[in-house]
This record gives sequence, C-alpha cells and structure tokens, in this order.
Amino acid sequence: MRIGKAIARMARNSGFGIGLAAVLASVVIWGAQLPVAKSAYGLMDPVSLTALRYCLAVSLLLGLLAWREGAASFSLGERPLLMLVAGLCGMAGSPLLVFAGLAYTTPEHAVIILALQPSMSALAQWALRGSRPALFTTISIVVAFLGVVLVVTGQGTGASGKLIGDVLVLLGGACWVTYSLMLPLFPTMSALRFTAVSCAIGTAVIILAALAGMALGMARLPQPDQALQVVPQILYLALAGVTAAMVMWNFGSARVGTLNSILLLNLMPVETYLIRYLQGAHFATQEWLGAALVIAALVANNVYQRRAYAREGKLVRA
Repeated sequence: MRIGKAIARMARNSGFGIGLAAVLASVVIWGAQLPVAKSAYGLMDPVSLTALRYCLAVSLLLGLLAWREGAASFSLGERPLLMLVAGLCGMAGSPLLVFAGLAYTTPEHAVIILALQPSMSALAQWALRGSRPALFTTISIVVAFLGVVLVVTGQGTGASGKLIGDVLVLLGGACWVTYSLMLPLFPTMSALRFTAVSCAIGTAVIILAALAGMALGMARLPQPDQALQVVPQILYLALAGVTAAMVMWNFGSARVGTLNSILLLNLMPVETYLIRYLQGAHFATQEWLGAALVIAALVANNVYQRRAYAREGKLVRA
C-alpha cells in the first residue's frame, strides 16, 4: 500500500510521467530490435550490420552533443582510460558479441539471456564492491539462471539453442553490465556526453573489426541490388535502437529511477516472444517455462527491492 501511494505521488509529477513514457518507449524499441536484426542476416553479416548501424547512430549522437554542449564536450573527460574501456566494452564488445551470437541462436533465446543483466550486475557489484545481495535477491538470481538453462536447452521448433551463440550473447550482456557500472564513475559528465563519446570510441573499434573481417573474407557489404532490402532494418537499428532509445532511456531513468526502469525492462522479452510467435516461431513447453521463470524471478526481485526501500524510508526511484 505504501509503495502504491508513493508511485501515485510521483505519477502526479509531470516529470515522472514523461520519464516513464520515455523508458517505456525505449523498451518497446529494444523489444523488436533482435527480430529486426535477425531478418537482415540473409543479406548482411553481423559485423557489417553493426558497423553501419553505429556509424549512422554516432553521427547523430555527436551532432546532438555538439548542439547541446559544444565541441569541447568531445573530450574523453577526466578519466580517459576508463572512458576508453567503457567504449570498448559497452559500445563495441556488447553489440558485436550480441549480434554475432544472434547469427547462431534465435532472438527469443538472446533476449532471455540479456534479461539476466540485472542479475549479472548484482553479482558484479558483490564481486567488485563487496555489496552482497540479499537472500531473496540471491534466490531470484539462481531461479533466473535456471530459467535461462531451460530456454537454451529447449528443442522447440524454430529454436536451435546452439551453445556458441548463447555464450556469445551472454558475454555481450556482461560487457554491457561493465559499461553500466562505469556510468557513476563520471558524475560530472552528462548522460548524453557519456553515451556519445563512448559510442564514438566503440564505433571506431567496430569499423576496424569490420575492415578486418572483410579483409579475411568473414564480413561483407550487401550488393547494390540487395542494399535497399536492408535499409529499413539499418535505419531502425541505428535511429531507433541506438540513438532514440539510448537517449530516451538515459532521460527517463534519471526521472523514474533505476527500480522503475528495470521493472519496465522486463517487458522486453515478452515483446520479443510475441513478435517471434507472430512470425511463426513455435516454442517447446520447456522454453515457455524457462522464459516464465526468468521474468517472474526478475519481477519478484524488483518488487522485493521496492519494499526494502520503502521500509528504509527511501524514495522508490532509488
């Protein structure tokens, strides 16, 4: 009841409502991202697709940053080495590994694995900062991981569950967790600047990876007569998936808080499964059960954390 009253009070704040809409919009965009990317793989390899996507996205992000904060904001900030690591992990390693893994596995498997990122973040903070999660959170993490095991070992029609792809996606998720944990290390840097500068670093690495792949015959650009067929996917992945969604997520999360943002993020696998079902994919009972366990465990832990914050008299947005 106290949580409901707190949410109601914040809902009356227009800033909270706008932030909620921004986070929800970014989650909806990301929920369709993996099926959209997979649909382009017949004409483009993952590395070239990622390179084109980020080249377009970073151009827009840097233009927006120059307009809002000036050209001086293009610097790496007070901790340049950490910024380089952030760009390498979050904006190069994460998309390259996830999109490469997607070539071997299915969007529904990938999105369930990526849904583990809050759990991976809790484990990372435990290992790095000694911040041991509560018993309920630990149990939720175990249940979520068991759910992922059920999903990736399922043998439903249309879902191969190949281990190599799932492992690559998992590593990509770990890279994104590393990136997320670095944001608080730049307290004087705006979310837009952190996103744009790290994205520029990551894009440079992705371009080098694409060039190396082309030189080795492992990557390719689409033929001119095929290029038009993947333009919608590239525009969606770049303009919506990177530029719009990232800006809206950072904008909205700052207004509604981490717990509310993560709760809405749990809608992403639901949307991806729905899209795949409408595309004709069929899932084994084991896969449905695993996906349900993952989502239920994450939502339950989010509710538990809300109640813990409420008991301590903290804002729900903490």
